[in-house]
Amino acid sequence: MLIPIGEGVGLTTISLGLLHAFQRLGLSSTFFKPVGQPRPGYEGPELSTRIVSNATGIPVIDSIPLEMAEGLVSGDKKDILLEDIVERYQRDCSEGEVVIVEGLVPTRRHTYATRLNFEIATALNADIVFVTIPGGDKAKDLKERVEITYNNLGGSKNKRLLGVIVNKVGAPVDEIGRNRPDLSEMFDEHEATLSANIDKIKSAFSRSKVPLLGCIPWNFDLIAPRVSDLAEHLDAKYLNKGQADTRRLRSVTFCARSIPNMVEHFKPGSLLVSSADRYDVVVAACLAAMNGVEIGALLLTGGYETNPYVMDLCKQAFDSGLPVMMINTNTWQTSLSLQNFNLELPIDDAERLHLVQEHAAQYIHNKWLMELMDGVEGTRKLSPPAFRYELTELARRANKRIVLPEGDEPRTIRAAAICAERGIARPVLLGSPAEINRVAEQQGVVLPPSVEILDPMAILESYVAPMVELRKHKGLEEVVAREHLEDTVVLGTMMLQMGDVDGLVSGAVNTTANTIRPALQLIKTAPSSSLVSSIFFMLLPDQVLVYGDCAINPDPNAEQLAEIAIQSAESALAFGIDPKVAMISYSTGTSGTGSDVDKVREATRIAQERRPDLIIDGPLQYDAAVMENVAASKAPNSPVAGKATVFIFPDLNTGNTTYKAVQRSADLISIGPMLQGLNKPVNDLSRGALVEDIVYTIALTAIQATQMEASAKA
Repeated sequence: MLIPIGEGVGLTTISLGLLHAFQRLGLSSTFFKPVGQPRPGYEGPELSTRIVSNATGIPVIDSIPLEMAEGLVSGDKKDILLEDIVERYQRDCSEGEVVIVEGLVPTRRHTYATRLNFEIATALNADIVFVTIPGGDKAKDLKERVEITYNNLGGSKNKRLLGVIVNKVGAPVDEIGRNRPDLSEMFDEHEATLSANIDKIKSAFSRSKVPLLGCIPWNFDLIAPRVSDLAEHLDAKYLNKGQADTRRLRSVTFCARSIPNMVEHFKPGSLLVSSADRYDVVVAACLAAMNGVEIGALLLTGGYETNPYVMDLCKQAFDSGLPVMMINTNTWQTSLSLQNFNLELPIDDAERLHLVQEHAAQYIHNKWLMELMDGVEGTRKLSPPAFRYELTELARRANKRIVLPEGDEPRTIRAAAICAERGIARPVLLGSPAEINRVAEQQGVVLPPSVEILDPMAILESYVAPMVELRKHKGLEEVVAREHLEDTVVLGTMMLQMGDVDGLVSGAVNTTANTIRPALQLIKTAPSSSLVSSIFFMLLPDQVLVYGDCAINPDPNAEQLAEIAIQSAESALAFGIDPKVAMISYSTGTSGTGSDVDKVREATRIAQERRPDLIIDGPLQYDAAVMENVAASKAPNSPVAGKATVFIFPDLNTGNTTYKAVQRSADLISIGPMLQGLNKPVNDLSRGALVEDIVYTIALTAIQATQMEASAKA
């Protein structure tokens, strides 16, 4: 049970982080907030429960309304309240190996919260973790404040008191300790300062009886709202909605000065607030947007009628996605409204919810989590969080140099920065350094020193002779090789072939053919492979499935289909998925006839003959492969039916259609395509790839590089 010490501790953030950490370890979890606690300005079902349900998809339990709980407590019927809580817990928490119980936050109105939290924990026989924030306290004062609560609840004699998680370390606060994000620009937010704050807290608690279970630094990105959230709060009218649903606000500038004194504030994520009759501000902001600066939004005050000629002049900026809003209040009234804006997590902001989960889970002490796991028995499923965590951890250990030929593409630049910051890989961006740095600055991305930027024209010449040598059997001449190498995908592929990098990721701009053709010509297939195929990792709510081949081979014959099955099974195994391979067809077993089903039947026989160590069965219809009740009637003796984890489709038409239908209809994340069968790792992206997709593809590529090196040595 999480018990807060003080207000504004970010209790639900810690709940999300812990649940995510448990999911990454493969534990099934449940969330329970016994007594609902209304938030100011919010009406509807209990908010913490809704946030957790939306963010994780795990089972949650209905809360008891606060009014009902307070009525029972004030009527001296606390026993009835506790019995109701225990009944809900016993009835609805039986499936979870770990249950997170979230306590009430003590406020001026709810001064009884800490005592009631302790009584609920006792009734549920729950271990207790305190959650607090430093506020304006020094590390020594924070420790003493936590120890007071710890001792009041039994101290070291109470074996249920596990320790404390300190949240929002380094957050900007005012003179009385209130969190003030609007003061963030006055504080030094460098990593060294945050690390020093964390070190001081760790040092203080090393001399305490209260174990420190996590120390989570404040991160402004976790509270950066979408433009649309602010527009709803202000009841603003859109003059141009643009990318209001996706752009985030990281600073506010009131444009009261002349343009030369304000342009430094025209930066990515900035909310520019101006009187609606300041057309110089409007035009200047639009010029910045047209030059690639992703300004958060333009907010015009006063409700003045806009000039249509000026609006027409700004059309190109509007088309770039710049949100422009209008409100009737004056600038002073608007500033007061902005200060009252609630920065808590909206229930529908999936991107921010994911960031919060990842950030909080990262700073919870792993040793403590593993100690908790020792007492839990159960089957471990490779859940999507566990799979993504495993990917990033394996990639960190691999520490590979991955070349990104589309070096000046904005999503690629963001992904490179993330990979470098998290230690997932050592990215190499190919492109003009001036252009890459310009795009990064416009996007508000700070490229870490570990991101390499290589100018293609500066390194091209050193790869001409090796490329001629590789393609001399095709009569390639120097002048043609030099021309080919001006394509950064070809150049990156040569870097990989020569061992100067460990892997290549492309496709955010280039087509699949443009990415794969150079690899087939210069790197070629591995000695054990006769073809290149692909798989997608499909991240279902409770497990990860593998689909192959959904991107490369249009109509493989039986021999090729068998090889795709074997390659896909080996890839699944390499990424921690127990391969149970289903060869998919429109018929199950011997019930159907026709050339298509005969091909799948023959491919299954070949694959089983070549690799008797793998569990492969087919032909199986999709429902028989995935649903146990259907498998029981259609394929009762199959070792795969009903529990398949690897699905091999008979042709590209079937595979690509199925993967996209499942992905879009169920709103799932899919990672891939990951290419199989090449001598060295090259991976293709969808041209609609998100930054997160690119990050995970880079991680996949780094892991593949390690696996290929190990296979070559074996």
